[in-house]
Amino acid sequence: MKRLKLAFIGIISGLFLGAFLWGVQIITTKYVYILLINVDYIPVLKEWNMHPITELVLHLIVSVIVVFVLYAIFKRWDMQYRVLPYVLANGVIGILLYGTTAFSTRTPELLDYFAIFYWIIGHLLYGVIVGIFLQKLERMPS
Repeated sequence: MKRLKLAFIGIISGLFLGAFLWGVQIITTKYVYILLINVDYIPVLKEWNMHPITELVLHLIVSVIVVFVLYAIFKRWDMQYRVLPYVLANGVIGILLYGTTAFSTRTPELLDYFAIFYWIIGHLLYGVIVGIFLQKLERMPS
């Protein structure tokens, strides 16, 4: 049952991040949502002509995996129900992944500081949502 709840948290948090970055992209014309679902840097996947929904589903799969992995890592230090570790970890993930923008012509420029700002804020908020949902999970009966 806990696995199902973790998967749910990954999907909901991933949808939030997608919606946030999509909204930012609509308002600012910074292609941060495209960066989120972009697979141009993955050798096999970049050859496929994917529908945007398929790219979103891939993002959600990655989101679920991130939640499972971070939960397992933080559980080793009894921090799996704290918000801050997820915020910090996802901030780092966001910073590291932003560099993939260099591999695509569809995404923001590497030194587009506004895009970087929105991208990192989105990932920090993602970490907050994951952490809050996990705190709720702790209080729920199994």
